[in-house]
Order: sequence, then structure tokens, then C-alpha cells
Amino acid sequence: MFSSSVADAPQIREPLHAPVAHLIRGGVVEGIHYGSVVVLDTDGKVAFQLGDIEAAFYPRSALKPVQAVAMVRAGLPLDGELLSLTAASHSGEERHLAGTRRILELAGLTEDDLRNVPDMPFGPAVRDAWVREGRAPSRLAQNCSGKHAAMLYTCVLNDWPLEGYLDPSHPLQQAIAEIVEDLTGQRIARVTVDGCGAPLFSVSLHGLARAAARITTAAAGTPEAQVADAMRSHPEMASGAGRDVAALMAAVPGLLAKDGFEGVQVAALPDGRAVAVKIADGANRARVPVAAAALAWAGVDPDLLVEFQGEELLGGGRAVGCVRPVRSLEPVVVSACA
Repeated sequence: MFSSSVADAPQIREPLHAPVAHLIRGGVVEGIHYGSVVVLDTDGKVAFQLGDIEAAFYPRSALKPVQAVAMVRAGLPLDGELLSLTAASHSGEERHLAGTRRILELAGLTEDDLRNVPDMPFGPAVRDAWVREGRAPSRLAQNCSGKHAAMLYTCVLNDWPLEGYLDPSHPLQQAIAEIVEDLTGQRIARVTVDGCGAPLFSVSLHGLARAAARITTAAAGTPEAQVADAMRSHPEMASGAGRDVAALMAAVPGLLAKDGFEGVQVAALPDGRAVAVKIADGANRARVPVAAAALAWAGVDPDLLVEFQGEELLGGGRAVGCVRPVRSLEPVVVSACA
């Protein structure tokens, strides 16, 4: 299904994005979201593409399942909720904080060993509660703390130094980079720093979709299957209560899905069908309906995707429009917007 060879790095250029969603108000296109979309079929071939799926881009947190696979390959013994948390962009709920503390305890470490950026919880309701209670930003509350705790645990298990674990030259990050290239099937184009402080690897949108498909089609018991099973069994540990990515995994049987900042979404089914989306302006309001339309294009029953058709546009307190994927993305209509 997938080649074992690793192709050259994608080209670093201005992406040739295309319109992927329209803001429709009162039957008139009021605005346009640009971006790129790729749909892979069961044999890994491109079944549909829109925009630029081969230019180098940053997957942001959509790459976390791949990072988690790399850590399991390196000996990380977590499973279930804690492994799901390893691949999480969590909301900062108490279960997320408790899970991160547990990973640190297993490593014989504390929150003081984390080197992610202190932040308030990502979930709006949780963040508002923290503000009311006068709680300060913390490394534990930051949405990537589960990944960072697992990175430290992986270092402890391999006798790698804890100091500098976020440096791209550190053995941990070198091991992760190797798996990124393995699963995406291409060399990394560039390495920079993600918002949490960890290295961020640039690949293509096509490569991201290929990695997700490689994870969901892997044989039972492999690190890839372990990560996929953990995230699908505990979607709210990989995100949070009320989050669209958790709802998407709950709605579509067998689906693995992960979002990322700046309008990135990847999702894959156990048979290898996969989609990846990048919204050029980073808008979440376009990410969700475009991803749902791409999944419908891939053959997912549109009835399972109705709740992801996009937010309504209001006028005078009533619905007067919506965000609708472009027509070429909707072989079967998902959006209720005219």
C-alpha cells in the first residue's frame, strides 16, 4: 500500500492555495476561505486534491500522533488514556492535569522538569474558571503538557539527558524526526519551534495524510496501532469535553482525527482512507466543515457528519447564512446552507 522509500523534502514556496469554503450570507458569497485539501483512497493514492498538497507546511499539533508513535517505538510503555494524552492538545481539564502528573510520576519527575511554555488552559470554559479563581498560567495547564511529560519519560527510559530535550539535535528529537520521515514518506523540509517550544517539522499536506493512513492501517500491537487505539478509545483525553475533534471520532466509527493550530486537520480510517486540510488563514470555522466535506468525499456517510457542517452566520440574532465548503468538495451535500 505504501512505499518504504523516503522521498525528497517538499519544496518551500508560497503555497498555491485555492478557495475551499465560502461564507454565505443571505444567499450571497460574503467571504472566501482559501486552503488546500487532499483525500487518499485505500491504496494510498490521491483520490481528490484541491489547492497545493505538495508544498512544505507546518502540521502543528496534527503531527502529535506521529510524535507519539516515535516515543512508543523508543520504549514509552504508556497505553489507554495516558497514551492518548501523549498525543493531545488538551483543554486543561483536571483529568488532563492529573494524567500529565501521572506520566511525570512514572518517570520520577515533577512539573518543574517540564520545559513547555507556561499557559492558561486551552479550553474556554476551563480557562474562564481559572481566571475567576485567580490561578496563574502553568506548564501543566498548557495544552501540550502531556506530550512533554511523555518526552521526558522517554528520555528517562533511554538514559538520554533531560537537559535540552527540546533541542532538535537531542537524541529524542532525532528519533522523532526519523519517524516523521518514515511515516510521511518524505524528508523534513525545515525544522523550527512550535508554540510549546518543541521542534516543529515541515512536511507536505500529502505527507501528513499519508502518515495518518500509515498509523490507522498498521498491524495490531504495533506502536502505530497502539497510538490509534488509545486516541480512538479516549478521544477527550486527546482533546477535551465538547471539542469538535473528539466529537468527530465519536461520530465516525474507527476514525482517527487530530487538529492543529492555524487551520490544520487530519483524519484517517482503518482501511487507509485519509484526509488532510489546511486553511490558509488558520480559521477554525472553515477547518471543521471542510474536513467533514473531505470525509464525505472519501466515502463517509454524510448523515454521520451533519453536526460538522459549520457554524451559522447570524443577522439580528437569527441564522442568515453559514460557512459552506466549495461545491467541488461536496459530491454529496453535507452543508444545510443554500
